[in-house]
Amino acid sequence: MAAKMPRNFRLLEELEKGEKGLGAGKGSDTPCTPYDQDTDTTAEACSYGLADGDDMMMSNWNGTILGPPHSAHENRIYSVNLHCGDSYPDSPPTIQFVSKVNLPCVDQRNGKVQSYAESSLHTADLVKVDPSKVPCLAHWKRDYNMETILIELRRYMALPQHKKLQQPKEGETF
Repeated sequence: MAAKMPRNFRLLEELEKGEKGLGAGKGSDTPCTPYDQDTDTTAEACSYGLADGDDMMMSNWNGTILGPPHSAHENRIYSVNLHCGDSYPDSPPTIQFVSKVNLPCVDQRNGKVQSYAESSLHTADLVKVDPSKVPCLAHWKRDYNMETILIELRRYMALPQHKKLQQPKEGETF
């Protein structure tokens, strides 16, 4: 049995990758995605970093997703907040869009992307939120990371059934 990398070491590795611009499509793979998308839909399209450089626990992160081309999201920049709890990377971080976006996996009241575990707890409140469609959240693995999530969300935006969803006015926030 291989030893598990401690949470803070893992987050330091992700921070370094994000700061050096080595992530989000630059040689990374996203093993959780069943989507058959072109590789150029992810290249240089996502970024992430610590929200506060003084956050010693490295819990709060900011992410950016560039809208995929040939979709209602094209030429838009989406901001997200990610929170890595004490159980990360064994459990996924919580993700909340700051920028308004219309997607089945996003709660339109607050911008939260629900994980499969969260949605099963509050099914009456989240009838229209379908997190099971984002594979890396529905089937989280310790090997996944924040980059995986951002790339996966961007690919989710580019799916044919989501390409033409009516989107809020650009610049609106939750």
